[in-house]
Amino acid sequence: MLKRFGLIWLSLILLGGCGQPLTKGKVQKVGLLVPETIDDQVWGTKGYRGLLQIQTLLGVDVFFKEDMNSQDAVEEAVREFDRKGVNLVYGHGDEYATYFNKLSERYPDIHFISFNGDARKENTTSLNFKGYAMGFFGGMVASHMSKTGKVSIIAAYEWQPEVEGFYDGAIFEEKNTKVDIRYVGHWDDQNKALDVLDEVLNDGADVIYPAGDGYNVPVIEKVKASGNYIIGYISDQSDYGESTVLTSTVQHIEDLYELTAEKYNNGTLKSGNLSFDFQDGVISLGKFSRDVDSDYRNKLNVYINTYKNTGKLPNQ
Repeated sequence: MLKRFGLIWLSLILLGGCGQPLTKGKVQKVGLLVPETIDDQVWGTKGYRGLLQIQTLLGVDVFFKEDMNSQDAVEEAVREFDRKGVNLVYGHGDEYATYFNKLSERYPDIHFISFNGDARKENTTSLNFKGYAMGFFGGMVASHMSKTGKVSIIAAYEWQPEVEGFYDGAIFEEKNTKVDIRYVGHWDDQNKALDVLDEVLNDGADVIYPAGDGYNVPVIEKVKASGNYIIGYISDQSDYGESTVLTSTVQHIEDLYELTAEKYNNGTLKSGNLSFDFQDGVISLGKFSRDVDSDYRNKLNVYINTYKNTGKLPNQ
């Protein structure tokens, strides 16, 4: 894919005459690096929307670069950002924590933010979604709606906390549910994910949780054609078919962008690894399909509200 460099400029109405700064607080300009594209309608798109929300919130210039998937590419992009006066850089993925740890000492006036990684320097922060609970509630729905008693997770990696959560939630809902867990080994390998999907469908799974942002849309489309169900991932994917997508485990990444930029602007953003969950308003379940009966939805919402208030899941 051809690399693109994007600049979005927001005109501000200045009060009190000329000469006033175009920015406020500590954020001067913001840069975004994405490993693939902002047009994937899932992970990359959410990062781009987060960048636009920061622009609206703080009234600053924002920049983005795509295909940033190597140390050399990231170093070149950060040099460009630095020349343009960017002092807050988001790397939209776990790989950027490693890149930023190496770069941060060279750019002490830039604060680097990554996702789901290990930030080790004073001017680096990693934002980590606690995926276990969202997986748990998604697993409950999958188990409740399964007619065959078999559900499947098609995950990218074994370390994803939502995988264990989904399994535990499915078993809590119905102890005899069989949970088939498969790993693609990549966030974006659509061909392998679709091959795995064929296998789990042939084995009788009728509710699928495609927990990989780069392949879940084609998986949804194929499951829709088979007449089975999906638990959406990362975004609310009910638009792909309410009769197919029972609900979604949603990470409100764009809101986390806005939250962290505001914290940095106010001087309250901490370095290191920060974690976020339902209680922070950045994780939720998405819209429910009409196929999920209202009594069960109400029951699930009680469980979710209890978790928000107490931190305890229904199996604890």
